[in-house]
Amino acid sequence: MSENPLFISVDAMGGDYSPRIVVEGLAIATKQNPDIRFLVYGDLERISAEFKKFPDLKNTCEIRHASEMVSNDDKPSQVIRNRNTSMYMAIDAVKRGEAQAVVSAGNTGALMAISKMLLKTIHKIHRPAIVTIMPHRYGKYVMLDLGANAECTSVNLAEFAVMGNVLAKKALHIEKPRVALLNIGSEEMKGREEIRHALQMLKEASSDLNLDFIGYIEPHDIPFGKADVIVADGFTGNVALKSIEGTAKFAAAMLKDSIKKTPISWLGLPFLYLAIKKIKKTMNPKQYNGAMFVGLNGLSVKSHGGADGFSFSVALNNAAMLVRQDFVSTIRAELEDIDLDEISQDMFYDVM
Repeated sequence: MSENPLFISVDAMGGDYSPRIVVEGLAIATKQNPDIRFLVYGDLERISAEFKKFPDLKNTCEIRHASEMVSNDDKPSQVIRNRNTSMYMAIDAVKRGEAQAVVSAGNTGALMAISKMLLKTIHKIHRPAIVTIMPHRYGKYVMLDLGANAECTSVNLAEFAVMGNVLAKKALHIEKPRVALLNIGSEEMKGREEIRHALQMLKEASSDLNLDFIGYIEPHDIPFGKADVIVADGFTGNVALKSIEGTAKFAAAMLKDSIKKTPISWLGLPFLYLAIKKIKKTMNPKQYNGAMFVGLNGLSVKSHGGADGFSFSVALNNAAMLVRQDFVSTIRAELEDIDLDEISQDMFYDVM
């Protein structure tokens, strides 16, 4: 046992198949990370019943009873101050310093609202963002915002660029990530006013922000590795992400159907097996579960609601990785000597 174990709090009642898949994920994660200890919040009786399948979990997990849970249909305004839910209690453990990160597969809006209320945003960050890691043809990239902020100012987008840059360095080990703004074209005059203003901000302040800013990127270029960090408002980012996921599923289904309908294709399968296996592994969404709320004074990680045990363990592992790399403190340090509001105002006066 590690002398200084890493503690993660877990909302065991969030998601479509809780607490079963949460416990399965805990069992996988503890084998991969013997130094982690978990504070598991939820219905004591139901969680204990699932723990019987994995006796070793009693050595790494502490169950803490929560009398209520947040459902997928609950509005954030209805649950944000209910201290008796497993979600609230799990996030509060991070606020009180008992845990260094929280993971939940529950209601995204409620998780964001409670996390923001309890953990607060980092000084100089106006709004937190939802960020995830996705595969492209040559590796992986970071994308944000994915739904936390439907509308954003140019300053918000610049902040997302800084946070995404830090995540790409820490999680993907890219020394100088290429940062791009998602837009409908590559020409500077394209897009809404706030995007054009963000472009100018990031171009002028890229050296101060320590960014390798490459300008705009169009959606069809994302899968081909043109950038390492994709920045967008929450509405645009969410639509782009779901379009990419849907296209990947469509391509996989078409390949499967084509093989089934063409008997001669079966003859070539032994030769293509390794290539197909690699593609399947790369595009498997379970490998990329765990969207993070960045910009908060604490780590809050959102697992997909329909996750299975393996993909929930991926979300737990992502949370642990960012804790080990001191992700929150790194963002604070990056922004300590930067005032994006002042940069934005200076640009405005220059135009005037």
